[in-house]
Amino acid sequence: MADVLPLVEARLRTALGEPDARAAVTFLGTDRIEVLRFRAGDIVRYATLGMSAQPMADPTAMVADPVAGPRAELIVSVRGGLAETDKVLRPLAALAASPQVEGVVVAPGASLDVGEPLWPGAAFTAVLVAEPGGLVEDLELDEPLDPVRFLPLLPMTPNEAAWKRVHGAQALQERWLASGTDLRDPSRRSVPLE
Repeated sequence: MADVLPLVEARLRTALGEPDARAAVTFLGTDRIEVLRFRAGDIVRYATLGMSAQPMADPTAMVADPVAGPRAELIVSVRGGLAETDKVLRPLAALAASPQVEGVVVAPGASLDVGEPLWPGAAFTAVLVAEPGGLVEDLELDEPLDPVRFLPLLPMTPNEAAWKRVHGAQALQERWLASGTDLRDPSRRSVPLE
């Protein structure tokens, strides 16, 4: 099998330009996860590189299939210069390692919680996994490999995460839309949920 990571990095560069910084994190018992930083005007994007090296396995399967299964990388977009968002590196890498560590399959509509602020002073400890394809197109791989999907992560406050658990991802996204919420504002507060 060909190494998919050079293809993934090439797709990120094609869609987002050249990264201006990169860092790597390795958690005990996991493959290395890199986080690349891209700038476009006042928007800063952090993209993982390494999560898609292995397919995500069904947590109920007795043995993980080394070939078949969904593959993904994660992307967070924020307005630059408003907070210490570069500190999202470790939490983002931890989320990208969660399929290896916890056996979860990260998919649109899911909530992921890191249990601490995503960056210093952030009101967010969790993210909502959004639909792929808008920012970076899926990367088709040779059969029988599944394509790599680039999943946007939308930071959520603890109240929003709790509300989403009750009402669902679609309802929360509609609430954000109705309130004109700037989801890229790293210092935003929770949307009104009454």
